[in-house]
Amino acid sequence: MDRALQRVREVNCRASGKGARREAAEQAGAIECGVETIKERIGNFEYRKDLRLNKLDDIFITGACNILAETNSGLSGSQILEYCSSYAINYNKVIPYGSTLMGAPNKRTALKENLRIFDAVEQFRIIKDLCELPMFQGNEQVSNLKIMLYKRYGNLSKEKISETELIQTTKHWLSGYSNALKQYESALSKFEGGIFERNTLDDMRLSFELLVKALLSNEKSLENQIAGICTLMEQSGASAELRNMVQPVIKYYTDFQNHHVKQYYTDFQNHHVKHNDKINNNELEYVIELTSVIMKFLIKANGDKN
Repeated sequence: MDRALQRVREVNCRASGKGARREAAEQAGAIECGVETIKERIGNFEYRKDLRLNKLDDIFITGACNILAETNSGLSGSQILEYCSSYAINYNKVIPYGSTLMGAPNKRTALKENLRIFDAVEQFRIIKDLCELPMFQGNEQVSNLKIMLYKRYGNLSKEKISETELIQTTKHWLSGYSNALKQYESALSKFEGGIFERNTLDDMRLSFELLVKALLSNEKSLENQIAGICTLMEQSGASAELRNMVQPVIKYYTDFQNHHVKQYYTDFQNHHVKHNDKINNNELEYVIELTSVIMKFLIKANGDKN
């Protein structure tokens, strides 16, 4: 563009006489129009580039639509219209296929073209919600899609317990206990993904159990560690009142886990049936936070020994 403007100056300098000046003006005007056209095109490109950066990867979108709108087990055409129209209204978007699939080669393409209209955060939410529809319960492909969604774009989720001060502090204190930390982070990842509720609890229990084993230098199960934990607290100078408060909390945690986790796996192994008794999300979050408080306290109480 700088060279183009320089050309304008050169034309003006070489122009002499009335006709020459008129010709120079015409050439200069044409060059300036060309410069403005280039600027406009560059601006449009930058705008389109910004839009692309604000979208989920198109290959991922295509794969997601192939699964969610699969011919036999996926969303029907009418369901795609219904759900996409609802999101279009909520997010104030105009989608190409809101009332009819006419013109679309197939329902997968219709879903993909509709999703392309939304931004990345909206796309994340829509795919997540579609994965959680009751019709997809037990669908392994959809479950794997949701896992991949959170692995690649989990930063777009607005409901992240892992960013709270309690969780960040607990992870800091667990840094010296790699096995326990690994299970702890696994539980958080599954909780934030809204998947495998029982696995989330099982990972939290295992994290807690591995930590206590490391602190007490034994291989006992968590429910058999209450006496050792209270002894550790007493040696660290914790008051009797505090020890009495923590003990029933640990007992409650193990009882809760035994009922929701161990019984589930026993039933599954005995009957090969997956029961649909989903755990309340608020209760699940409470257990995670409760476990975090106890783990952090025990590590700090054992600090003089490490």
